[in-house]
Amino acid sequence: MTKIVRTDCEIECPLIDADLRRGDADLVLLPDGVSEDELIGEVRDTDLLLMCYTPITALVIRKARKLKGIVKYGVGIDAIDIQVAIERCIPVVNVPSYAEETVAEGAFCLMIALAKKLIPMDRAMHAKGWLPPTSNWLGADIAGKTLGIVGLGRIGRSMARMAGAGFRARVMAFSPDLTNNEAAALGVEKHDDLKTMLSMCDFVSIHCVLNAHTRHLIGEAELMAMKPTALLINVSRGAIVDEAALLRALTENRIAGAGLDVYGQEPLARNGHPMSALFDHPNVILLPHLTFYTHEAMARLELETLARCREILKGEPVLVTSDDPRLRAQNHGVVFSPL
Repeated sequence: MTKIVRTDCEIECPLIDADLRRGDADLVLLPDGVSEDELIGEVRDTDLLLMCYTPITALVIRKARKLKGIVKYGVGIDAIDIQVAIERCIPVVNVPSYAEETVAEGAFCLMIALAKKLIPMDRAMHAKGWLPPTSNWLGADIAGKTLGIVGLGRIGRSMARMAGAGFRARVMAFSPDLTNNEAAALGVEKHDDLKTMLSMCDFVSIHCVLNAHTRHLIGEAELMAMKPTALLINVSRGAIVDEAALLRALTENRIAGAGLDVYGQEPLARNGHPMSALFDHPNVILLPHLTFYTHEAMARLELETLARCREILKGEPVLVTSDDPRLRAQNHGVVFSPL
């Protein structure tokens, strides 16, 4: 009997689960936060592992003696020890493009909500019934302002198009792999010095992947470089920002606010979390890592995830459509789409 494990089962994937249960497959669903020991106990005899956020450590991979492949039903792969998977000839694949527009829309929604003070205004309306046009409710336009994008990949490019072509903002990008000609074709000004770009921006939106080079890319010095009126948006990965430095910057009013969908430690909690103080900050919007979560994006995610699962279970090379060099370094059981 084929055994399949899907972690993070709080993310409802009815199409995936129903399809994988067909035939003689044994599908085991594990919750977010499952311990490494429990996960190891389940994957020892598992043929296929699906994960979203649960860490797939070197020990987990080494103990999975029958494992034919790991499917990340999502984009970020920082929770998987890919080098050990390569050593074990276990292909790893993600689903990189299912929500590029969706997450960009979520980031843009956060930016507009912060700029227009929509959340505090809504709360005040519910409490008071009506508000006079006093200065504390003055918002800001997007048009004519400067948006800096950190990481101009799929999602970042969608964000750039929405802001530039859609709202007539000036768009800049810090994206080291991007050429000047590529940036110009996208209507974006490329900057090679991150702090210089940040000092010019009214809005900063983070869209790069998390890896060894981008961890704490936005640190104390970068936050100090930002305008005191600037707003920071992060829908990528929490650890790209030095969150302790961000909390200080917000508390000391060195930046005007932040819209966050991701955190270095998830889930966020009102008490006992390093970022619990965010709940009391009036100029912060908090989302529960759900900017990807729409009917349309989830339908795309489930269909593409199933396609990759079928390839692995049939013993066929699994299609890697990501341009992430960590996945492109694989040389067993994979086939790559053109870049």
